[in-house]
Amino acid sequence: MFRKISFAILTLSTLSVALLLRAAPPKTETITYKSGNENVSGYLALPEGAGKHPAVIVIHDWLGLGEWTKAKTVEFAKQGYVALGVDLYRGKVAGSPDEAHELMRGLPDDRGMRDMEAAFAYLSSRPDVRADKIGSVGWCMGGGWSIKLAVDQPKLAACIVNYGPLPSDAANVGKIKASVLGNFGAEDRGITVESVKAFDSAMKAAGKTNDIKIYDGAGHAFENSDSKESYRPEAAADAWERMFAFFKKTLQ
Repeated sequence: MFRKISFAILTLSTLSVALLLRAAPPKTETITYKSGNENVSGYLALPEGAGKHPAVIVIHDWLGLGEWTKAKTVEFAKQGYVALGVDLYRGKVAGSPDEAHELMRGLPDDRGMRDMEAAFAYLSSRPDVRADKIGSVGWCMGGGWSIKLAVDQPKLAACIVNYGPLPSDAANVGKIKASVLGNFGAEDRGITVESVKAFDSAMKAAGKTNDIKIYDGAGHAFENSDSKESYRPEAAADAWERMFAFFKKTLQ
């Protein structure tokens, strides 16, 4: 009887340890890499397991690289990606819409693109990353930078835009090599349904791989749980499932 009890306790202990190890969060750290002649920082989250993994560049909204974006970076690492949250504001995080507006206006396009390309180059150089399987994802302003990177970087494999500004020029659309997924709100006053449909039509006309969804009853920032006014839980959950499925299809 004692042996049976001891074996049962040992088995339960082993299972408990295994569950704890499985539930361990991804390793995260703030890293530094080169962007031109400057050093920039980013928030890196690593998946479990050895070997090479696909990677995702995670791009913050107009508020900056705050806790919400960092949490999403971790979520992608849990899905098996080396995830890098870029910091386009160089350490600044807005505390109000007015401050966010000023930070966004003060971000030069050339510097922003240089930092985006630097993030792509950094991930490509890592021994644990599959350089041909790098994607990008962003929200609001970050969604715009995600598609800008797709225009600028032909080796980007996949691109997700969440209610971000889209290119309207046919020449820029023609440069996109990445598969593109977009999630937008029907009530978004900034990124209008008309502009989203125009982009969708331009992508299809150019023979590009494109998957766009417009959510009824949702406006701008409907995925952001920190925003009580704009957050739409059902639409946000669906958008996340679409993102996970899209990256699984295009990067894994």
